[in-house]
Amino acid sequence: LEKLCLLEKWGVSIETQGALGTENRLADEDIRRADVALLITDIELAGAERFEHCRYVQCSIYAFLREPQRVMSAVRKVLSAPQQTHLILE
Repeated sequence: LEKLCLLEKWGVSIETQGALGTENRLADEDIRRADVALLITDIELAGAERFEHCRYVQCSIYAFLREPQRVMSAVRKVLSAPQQTHLILE
């Protein structure tokens, strides 16, 4: 993900959630300032409501690993969409 964002010249902050809990938790201000959030998850996110007011693309880990360019294309598309646009990829 970091390499793909670097190719696009996008800044990236990554929060992880898993068996060890949440690591590198994103501050509410960081989420508000983000142009787009990319939610790559196979579980229900703790604190998912933090992303309700921003643009986001959501996909499974498998979908991102299988077709990362499709996911990044969706992010580019959502960049020009109104706030609160949510795109969920299957």
